[in-house]
Amino acid sequence: MKPNPFSIKKNPFSTRLLALAFISLLGLLYFEDLSCLFGRYQQQQQQQEIPKPKREEEHKRLPFAVGDDTKQQQPVIPNPKREEEHKRLPFAVVDDTKQQQQVLPNSKREEEHKRLPFAVGDGTNGCDLFDGRWVYDESSRPLYAESSCPYIQPQLTCEKYGRPDRRYRHWRWQPNRCDLPSFNATFMLERLRGKRVMYVGDSLNRGQFSSMVCLLQSVIPDGAKSFETFNNDALTIFTAKDYNATIEFYWAPFLLESNSDNAVVHRIKERTIRADSIDTHGQNWEGRDILVFNTYLWWMTGKKMRILRGSFEGNDTKDIIELETDEAYRMALRSMVRWVEKHIDPEKNRVFFTTMSPTHQRSSEWGGEPDGNCYNQTTPIEDPTYWGSASNKPVMRVIGEVFRESRVPIIALNITQLSEYRKDAHTMIYKKQWSQPTPEQLANPKSYADCVHWCLPGLQDTWNELLYAKLFYP
Repeated sequence: MKPNPFSIKKNPFSTRLLALAFISLLGLLYFEDLSCLFGRYQQQQQQQEIPKPKREEEHKRLPFAVGDDTKQQQPVIPNPKREEEHKRLPFAVVDDTKQQQQVLPNSKREEEHKRLPFAVGDGTNGCDLFDGRWVYDESSRPLYAESSCPYIQPQLTCEKYGRPDRRYRHWRWQPNRCDLPSFNATFMLERLRGKRVMYVGDSLNRGQFSSMVCLLQSVIPDGAKSFETFNNDALTIFTAKDYNATIEFYWAPFLLESNSDNAVVHRIKERTIRADSIDTHGQNWEGRDILVFNTYLWWMTGKKMRILRGSFEGNDTKDIIELETDEAYRMALRSMVRWVEKHIDPEKNRVFFTTMSPTHQRSSEWGGEPDGNCYNQTTPIEDPTYWGSASNKPVMRVIGEVFRESRVPIIALNITQLSEYRKDAHTMIYKKQWSQPTPEQLANPKSYADCVHWCLPGLQDTWNELLYAKLFYP
């Protein structure tokens, strides 16, 4: 038989060699594919790696998450942008690394305060302005000179009438946990442009009115201001002509109609108040933008108050009842609140009430002479707990109770405690005397010393600084 030319002799070694070559070829081709695939994988990994800003954006998808916790000290997005991003999360309002910053910027906080008429911002941050101490300060007090203000009543011009010491003018009220805003007369006049401010009450409120006029008039040229009285001195009006603004005072010592309503002749032995008569005087308060009330001293007779039910007119027998002082006082304040609720728009107007002004008739109460009073006192009382017997605490409580009932905000200027310390600030004997003192009085000056009213400049300028703070920075 002839051999087949196409047949191959089976050799085990050759077969194994051929298989190995084939496998090597396949391995080479597969390795190239793996390298290609691995290279692509690395490239994709590099492309898919999230930059730091984006990583924080991814983290923020987790509730309350704001960034990579390993990089908290390195803010990636600028703060304004980060804060904007954080605000998208529930409750988040600011970068947690800036918690000490105010949440609302000043402009927005001021916008909130502008909801109260005349308010421009918050300068006290909830501080109690009436809790503090007196600091002797010759550099910034007094706020004006007595001789520079021709509008002070002669009953209050202590320097003119010979008061020998001047220290009473240099005391500055310092709240314990904040500072009072600096009084700026030009700023206040601008805010009062086209407005009317009225003080309503007794001679102590007239003193506060005079203080405010003195504080403002110094920045007004002589030809651009006027000072006029009407209705037998019942109404006094200071006008800042270029600002079309007025500061006014209206005499109403009880707020209600009384037999003491004559602003000049009002020394009545039996003071009588007519019930439900607030409109008698109230008609003269209408149209004012800011009202500052006071009433206290005239209620302190030591006897029950006579309340008239009916009219003062006619010779008929009068229906008069007697009430305890605090109850009669409550009746008057409730009448005032009803008037305020009827006539005041809280969106446009502001109402204040100056609390009772203390007297200093007994120096024994602060450790002085047993038969002395405010005469010759030249320094404040240092005891922070001092409260004189002439300041009626039940009446003080009535003020808080009644004003809490009001639907229109009435801001109490709580000047009582801070004024209690100022036994040195009264006019004493250094004032115009309406009747010449007798030889006996001249021999014993404390017998006719006025321990009720206050020298100007002096304590009542502080009352108006507090009014300024509460008006513009509530």
